[in-house]
Amino acid sequence: MDKPAVGVGVFVWNEKGEFLIGKRKGAHAAGQWSLPGGHLEPGEDFEACCVREVKEETDLDVDHVGQFTFTNDLFPTEGKHYVTLYFMSRLAGGTLANKEPDKCEEWKWVSPRDDMPLPMFGHLLQIVVKLREMMEMREAAMAAHGGCSGCSKGDCDEECETK
Repeated sequence: MDKPAVGVGVFVWNEKGEFLIGKRKGAHAAGQWSLPGGHLEPGEDFEACCVREVKEETDLDVDHVGQFTFTNDLFPTEGKHYVTLYFMSRLAGGTLANKEPDKCEEWKWVSPRDDMPLPMFGHLLQIVVKLREMMEMREAAMAAHGGCSGCSKGDCDEECETK
């Protein structure tokens, strides 16, 4: 097995609270759903890698890139080992396009609250389950403190449409 490579997976969130996934095509994990992402290049910082990979694969622009979690991914039958870094980002512009049709069948937006298409690549399903749990805890905490769970502002004020 080769020494570990560094991969990135990027949650790209739209204004509807959905994130983007693509159905992989090709030799490695064909038919599995995955986030936009790829390999960290030598000398590249994490944010630049995320922005570049999303643009190369989807033609979308992202901003507000932040670290989320990581996984240790072993693929013994393929002789591969990855440390995969997961990031959150916000859709900033562009028009969704499948820029690498040899590597991806299709892209689609999904809500973390809905059933995910299966199979999902690597640890992605466990990460989405963890994300759902975090969202539920946040909403419960906001409700317990009299806040609004229908917006992302953190507390209600005159600007909140769901107050």
